[in-house]
Amino acid sequence: MKKVFMLLVAAVMTISLFAQDSTTKKASIGFRVSYLDFKKTNQTEGLSTGVPAIGLQYFKGISPRIDFMANVDFASIKYPYYTSLKVPAAKSNQTYAALDLNVNYKLATDDKKLVPFVTAGIGVGADHFSYYTAYAPVGAGLQIKAKYGSFVNIMSTYRAEASSLTKMHYSHSISYTLPIKGRDKKAIELPPAPIKVDGDDDGVADGDDACPNQKGIAKYRGCPIPDTDNDGINDEQDQCPSTEGMAKYNGCPIPDTDRDGINDEQDKCPTAKGLGRYEGCPIPDSDKDGVNDEEDKCPTIAGISANKGCADLQPLVNAATAQLKFATGSNQLSKRQTNPLNTLVQLLKDNPTITLVINGHTDNIGSLKINDRLSLSRAKVVMSYLVKKGVDPKRLTAKGFAFSMPIADNKLSKGRALNRRVEIAVQY
Repeated sequence: MKKVFMLLVAAVMTISLFAQDSTTKKASIGFRVSYLDFKKTNQTEGLSTGVPAIGLQYFKGISPRIDFMANVDFASIKYPYYTSLKVPAAKSNQTYAALDLNVNYKLATDDKKLVPFVTAGIGVGADHFSYYTAYAPVGAGLQIKAKYGSFVNIMSTYRAEASSLTKMHYSHSISYTLPIKGRDKKAIELPPAPIKVDGDDDGVADGDDACPNQKGIAKYRGCPIPDTDNDGINDEQDQCPSTEGMAKYNGCPIPDTDRDGINDEQDKCPTAKGLGRYEGCPIPDSDKDGVNDEEDKCPTIAGISANKGCADLQPLVNAATAQLKFATGSNQLSKRQTNPLNTLVQLLKDNPTITLVINGHTDNIGSLKINDRLSLSRAKVVMSYLVKKGVDPKRLTAKGFAFSMPIADNKLSKGRALNRRVEIAVQY
């Protein structure tokens, strides 16, 4: 196969050495339809095997009577190898491609309507690109002249075996070719171009210059590069050509990175959204308690959001009510217990927005019904004391929970003493 390939290359190089004059055929290419006729083999048992093929055909004149011809064919076939070659018989049609290079000797020149010719060359076929078969085509044909330099070619060749895998066969074809390059046109002599005037010397003649008195560029028909937004930066350098900007920002306005409506040059916090009254910064939180100064009732003292930024009052209330423990079955307050309650009165006066929930509790001695009443009465006793001291009753709520919420073990007397209590929760 290497020898066949070298012969094909040599044929092409030899043809390229021939000189072509004006009477030789121009390079042409066309469509070709063929019929490949494989004669009897051991496998076909005397029957002829024929398949259609399609392909391309190329012509180029070497001299008035000699043409170079190349053919490419494609077919679908069970290639009929000799059984002696031990090539597996194809079970289904496979792609078959063939390329041959030929020299045609014409019995007349191309200006005749009908031109008989003889042809010879060398070729190679590829059976599903696994087996390669070399052959030597020889034959004859008839060239029929058509319009616009095109030709119809009818041809038959005998493809002799040139390698051990090749099976001799015939190729019968008809093709239609057209020249690749049209006929040369005579150059039309044009009158000399008039001298163009370019008053502003910008390379665009005044007749084509939309701004003949201003130096510009051809891209803008002789006018300068426009500045659509009139910010002094031409549109080709302006990254915001329709919005007035600054050269510092490539023709764009001063940016507002945090999109708070205050440009970065005036914004003291350009990456954090803020307000104009704080020069672009967020509302401050002076005491760092998570409540900004505009909502913080105690902006310099850390507090809790529930108390609008002021201190958590629950610890103070817990301290004042730590002694609110009761004897078994009792709801009476001692003087030792009421004195701390006076601090709650002052606390409520100082913090008019808070309210108190007073919760009474008991131990588990006695029935639930009795302890429900007892726990509520303990809460109401504390509530009455505070109201007596001037606290608005609307700011106080009393609830009883009996023994449902113990804080110590009711099995022990010490634990039961701790459970007989009143607790007060602050609501902000």
